[in-house]
Amino acid sequence: MGTWTRLVNGLSLIAKEAVKRSEVLDNARAGDLETLISSAVKKAVVTATDASGLTKGKVREFSIPATSYASDESDVAITTQQVSENAIELEQVSVPERVQDSNAQQSASASESEDSGGNVDVVVKRRKPRERRVPSTPFSRALGFAGLGVGIAWGTIQESAKRIVFGTPNSQDKQSAVSPFLSEKNAERLALGLCRMRGAALKLGQMLSIQDETLVPAPILAALDVVRQGADVMPKKQLSQVLDAELGPEWKSKLTSFDYEPLAAASIGQVHKAVTKDGLEVAMKIQYPGVADSIESDIDNVKLLLDYTNLIPEGLYLDKAMKVAKEELSRECDYELEATNQKRFRDLLSNSKGFYVPMVIDDISSKRVLTTELVSGIPIDKVALLNQGTRNYVGKKLLELTLMELFVFRFMQTDPNWSNFLYDDATRTINLIDFGAARDYPKRFVDDYLRMVYACANGDRDAVIEMSQRLGFLSGMESEIMIDVHVQAGFVVGFPFSKPGGYDFRSSNITQSITNLGATMLRHRLRPPPDEVYSLHRKLSGAFLACIKLGAVVPCRELLLQVYEQYQFGEEGGEILSSASVS
Repeated sequence: MGTWTRLVNGLSLIAKEAVKRSEVLDNARAGDLETLISSAVKKAVVTATDASGLTKGKVREFSIPATSYASDESDVAITTQQVSENAIELEQVSVPERVQDSNAQQSASASESEDSGGNVDVVVKRRKPRERRVPSTPFSRALGFAGLGVGIAWGTIQESAKRIVFGTPNSQDKQSAVSPFLSEKNAERLALGLCRMRGAALKLGQMLSIQDETLVPAPILAALDVVRQGADVMPKKQLSQVLDAELGPEWKSKLTSFDYEPLAAASIGQVHKAVTKDGLEVAMKIQYPGVADSIESDIDNVKLLLDYTNLIPEGLYLDKAMKVAKEELSRECDYELEATNQKRFRDLLSNSKGFYVPMVIDDISSKRVLTTELVSGIPIDKVALLNQGTRNYVGKKLLELTLMELFVFRFMQTDPNWSNFLYDDATRTINLIDFGAARDYPKRFVDDYLRMVYACANGDRDAVIEMSQRLGFLSGMESEIMIDVHVQAGFVVGFPFSKPGGYDFRSSNITQSITNLGATMLRHRLRPPPDEVYSLHRKLSGAFLACIKLGAVVPCRELLLQVYEQYQFGEEGGEILSSASVS
């Protein structure tokens, strides 16, 4: 009964927050009741019922072939698609074709395998594009979250009743078997609700979607894979309003064509293909309206849902994690900052074989629109369908890039989403996109972190404890139990770097080992990790999970030693390690 009380209280708080933030209700208090009735009520009902899953928005099924027409306002060719009304949310299809992904585009099929010498048929669960206006006011977004909460509550009641009648289902996933909150239907409600809301909430869902099944309950993970495929798309009218506001009403004069069907719809914005006057194919990333202004309230509302469904253990220090998430997402919403990050990475990697960063087109970019050179390739999870030699190569390059970003550049792109790394098999190049989550790391932090990684690789318990205290993982007052599991976790992560030769990620049980230790760490830890670690460990775990997904064999220790031998410790870089000190 306590669980239901917490859930009802949480939804009540969301509703109060909606009332508090509503500009429409402020007008009503001033006597403008007509505005309240005509605007707020209609939008509130639609938003809440839509997000709860009780109603469905307008579905547009994009079909092929595309047609083009010349715009009356300019000479730009605008590509449109024939549409039909179809209420199917998900479809399961077999797609025997060769993959050729573009910027941020999710693959639709398997890539041709060199091992088999032919096409591979893969059954995938794909989400049809759905055209929905983005909730852009605090009031509509708060009501959307309230509706999502109501939908989950209703789903929980249904699942509880089903279990009373038919008993608890057998499941290898203990969490989903025990908790009616984690039913498959609720997981799908959560995923589709996040796709409708977009913004910071969807971004958090996408972060979870790349985790291993040992860390996230299976029903949630399966639904979040739908989230990773993309969000709902803006209607053409809303999209045009954003472009006019950001680039001016004459923005089409800079292009010869613009495709209104997005290549991809992500958490913060959607990507469209266009061609400039000089014939360059570009990707235009266009931010959803209201997303940047709703980060704080979105994350607060997600936190309420997590708190009142009681799914997050106390040892995760959710308040600290949410605080860091707000700061990171605020940076990601600044496309001018992302453009600067991308130019910086392009310069840093200009002489690095196997990597390419597309150029930024400044005169078609703004704070909410980012235009870059269009690049092609397949995301990491589709590289797993290629031959073993290619998988080994890509795994090695990903780990090499991760170590180089942290220990050489001290500047890292921290979003490990697999679609941010597009592999071009013809050139054996990984095209890198999406630099909104890039950040710097202080020299002193990187010094001690490298010392700790090296200690973990060499099984040096005392050094691991010392560096963990200096970095802020441990306070020095922990119990022996906590210290032991912390050191064991470090050794598990350091194991791929412990021996020369290739480490076979196909036989890796790293995630399961960390999960087994994690429960003890959550019970006994005394402090949250340092702020830098949230983004850093997301990227590091993403690199490991990518290698596991690829089943790659990677010479991890050799890559670490290459960095360690050349590294200069100290603020002025005065403490130089000789190769004799490295084993």
